[in-house]
Amino acid sequence: MSKLLADRIALVTGASRGIGAAVALELAKAGAHVVAVARSVGGLEELDDRIKVAGSSATLVPLDMEDSDGIARLAMVLNERYGKLDVLIGNAGVLATPSPLGHIEVKTWKTVLAINVTANWQLIRAFDPLLQKADAGRAVFVTSLLAHIARPYFGAYAASKAALDAMVRTYASECASTKVRANLFSPGQTRTRMMKIAFPGMDQDTLPPPEDVAKAIVPLCLPSFTETGKVYDYRAGKLLSFQPPA
Repeated sequence: MSKLLADRIALVTGASRGIGAAVALELAKAGAHVVAVARSVGGLEELDDRIKVAGSSATLVPLDMEDSDGIARLAMVLNERYGKLDVLIGNAGVLATPSPLGHIEVKTWKTVLAINVTANWQLIRAFDPLLQKADAGRAVFVTSLLAHIARPYFGAYAASKAALDAMVRTYASECASTKVRANLFSPGQTRTRMMKIAFPGMDQDTLPPPEDVAKAIVPLCLPSFTETGKVYDYRAGKLLSFQPPA
């Protein structure tokens, strides 16, 4: 892969496994220095080894996405060290065991909203100033088309992704006159741990691996990608727009 992201700083959340780890590696292959964020230290160290083999470098940040103060501190550190952020990938997310809405525990509901919505809001809040300092700041948040499909038993997850979609499209509108572009990426069913939890009886071998999905995210991170406020549907292979006509 050509080094289209050489000398750029890319932050990826949920980077210890699955799509997050795969995206972090692809960004590194494209030349970016990756700031890999996740709770699992072991997973981050494995990612670091793979990034080094690819000839790039990473900064490992063990951090729980419910730690809003920790996210803010990370932004301060990156500002002092690099003075900018070129790419932000909001990938960390939780599903929770599929359940009827009336059976979801309050703690579970709060956790799903905290990780899938509030943490991404804090990422925007903390890192927007750094994205604005870049010559072509790019933010991509991983969503799900379940946000727009009323599928039974996935209410908490669907509600959180619908909120995420609205928030990111709002952010994109607010950044329209700047050099920052913000979009959403819907991978569809992918061969991940989360998918095994959601659909334990599914043949995982029929699903695309995270490595294939990650390759489709990288183009959205390039300075040459100027669309904003859109959803890229990986399975359909195209951008979708939920913006109302002007």
